[in-house]
Amino acid sequence: MSYKIPESVLVIIYSPELEVLLLERADRPGFWQSVTGSKDSMEEDLAFTAQREVLEETSIDASLHTLSDWKLSNVYEIYPVWRHRYAPGVTQNKEHVFGLCVPRQTSVTLAPREHLRFEWLPLKEAADRCFSASNAEAILQLGRRLQT
Repeated sequence: MSYKIPESVLVIIYSPELEVLLLERADRPGFWQSVTGSKDSMEEDLAFTAQREVLEETSIDASLHTLSDWKLSNVYEIYPVWRHRYAPGVTQNKEHVFGLCVPRQTSVTLAPREHLRFEWLPLKEAADRCFSASNAEAILQLGRRLQT
């Protein structure tokens, strides 16, 4: 069995109007999040991981837009329901946060095995909808980042 690498990206996709794209998980209906995903190999560059995950989950080509590494990472406890995906004894994941600004009218095609639907939401509403605290905080940080 091939285990997931406990190092991932969180990509906050947003529009110039400050609406955030959220995705509803197929394996947990009602759980909303931004694009997330683990590195495919220890050598994989984090920016490449972010671009790959955005393309896989939304069909958005991040290379056509400005992907920014926020130089922010979070270490969090992996939810018990998903720990079987990691090597025995692995309980924490390091998540690196990126932002991606795209026009609101950008076409989104979801990976049906991963997500059920998507919505563009204002910052506060998007943060409130996220099941992950680190995802919600990153969305709120977007507003602060763009004010400076």
